[in-house]
Amino acid sequence: MEHPKEYANRSVVVLGLARSGVSAARTMHEFGANVTVNDRKPREESPEASVLEELGISVICGEHPDELIHEGVSLVIKNPGIPYSVAPVARALELGIEVVTEVEVAYHLSAAPMIGITGSNGKTTTTTWVGRMLEAAGLKPVVAGNIGTPLCDAALSASDDDWLVVELSSFQLKGTKDFAPRIACLLNVAETHLDYHGSMEDYASSKAKIFVNQTPEDVSIVNWDDAYCRELVPYLKGRILPFSMTEELALEGVYASPSYPQEDAEDPAAAERMIVYRDPAGEVHEIIRASELGIPGSYNAANAMAACAAAIAAGADLAALRAPLADFGGVEHRLESLGETGGLFYYNNSKATNSKATLTALSAFDRPVVLIAGGLDRGSDYEELFPAFRSKVKALVTLGQTRETIAGVARRAGLERVGVVEPLGDSEETLREAVREARRLAEAGDIVLLSPACASWDMFASFEERGRVFKEAVRSISE
Repeated sequence: MEHPKEYANRSVVVLGLARSGVSAARTMHEFGANVTVNDRKPREESPEASVLEELGISVICGEHPDELIHEGVSLVIKNPGIPYSVAPVARALELGIEVVTEVEVAYHLSAAPMIGITGSNGKTTTTTWVGRMLEAAGLKPVVAGNIGTPLCDAALSASDDDWLVVELSSFQLKGTKDFAPRIACLLNVAETHLDYHGSMEDYASSKAKIFVNQTPEDVSIVNWDDAYCRELVPYLKGRILPFSMTEELALEGVYASPSYPQEDAEDPAAAERMIVYRDPAGEVHEIIRASELGIPGSYNAANAMAACAAAIAAGADLAALRAPLADFGGVEHRLESLGETGGLFYYNNSKATNSKATLTALSAFDRPVVLIAGGLDRGSDYEELFPAFRSKVKALVTLGQTRETIAGVARRAGLERVGVVEPLGDSEETLREAVREARRLAEAGDIVLLSPACASWDMFASFEERGRVFKEAVRSISE
């Protein structure tokens, strides 16, 4: 797309009244575009509509009218979650009208260099860590996008001595054309969102768009342990800065050195290692023991290494990295500890919307786990949970559309203690019953973990809502 100022007096359609849509609509309007915002939700469910109309922006709610997209439209900015098969998007593409997401708009607006972070799992944790590291190093981060300030708003207010730190989904990246972050980080790629993308090829290529427009002056951070990430390496144009849990990197990068044993670690695979940075001259610098990170699990050690790589690439002093790594207690709904109640330890990992996320959460614990899983049926293959049902999970409680599918995998794995919660008419009560069932299956000292391996939309509006209901159910037990 062109710079937003080039759309003055031209027709722009914004699809979706979520935060990104409101921000994009307001931004394009301020640059003089003739903006129409469209959302299929009823007007009474769209309080943002009145705010935009007061600015002089046209808003259409409740339907996608046939006349919305026509040859006079110059640009369509869509909410990332809206599929490309939706009628107005399909019509725009048919007419050759450019369709982008807010990320593309913000990129053209921002005076600040961007750090873009994507991956199937760990994005929010890593983005939060990077922001805290840069702040500790005095480098003026602005955390925006899926967390923090809406991206267009942040881009407009950021100065050239700030760093715009942005969490990016495959949905957002698929709708980019010129976007080129100064520092791009791909954490991992796992099978997820196939109902949206249609194939792993489209999903993986959407993730890879974070690197496409980089130049040799930019930095490309990749997970050296992830097959999809490694396959991209020959095609990357930026300076490659890898991170690895399994390899002692010979060139510049961040890795977990195996030569620092520590006894009595909760997660020996991660904790008996020192996170180090090998600089371009080959000198190795210690950063922090994995056992000293504020959140557990080898996958969080990988997230920490990715965050270190991004902060180092942005110019952070190594001495500033340790405190943010040690002090950070995690992000809500991401392996969030709810404490001990009735002899059981509860964790909210509602953000786990795919099997790999659930497997990585399970790897953080060395105590018996009673797992609560299930949700929207997106046609995913849950067979990869099979080994965990044999080795990590003491009992399973399932709910949602995938309850029988996941329960079936567990039974084939030989797990005997499986509870299937049928819908009770009310989604919140169904989840509360799942918590009660987990409590019945658990014994003193066990962990009760909500880590659904599925999206929430069959029962809840978001994984955040699902997590909040779970937390309320746990709190009610202790009252």
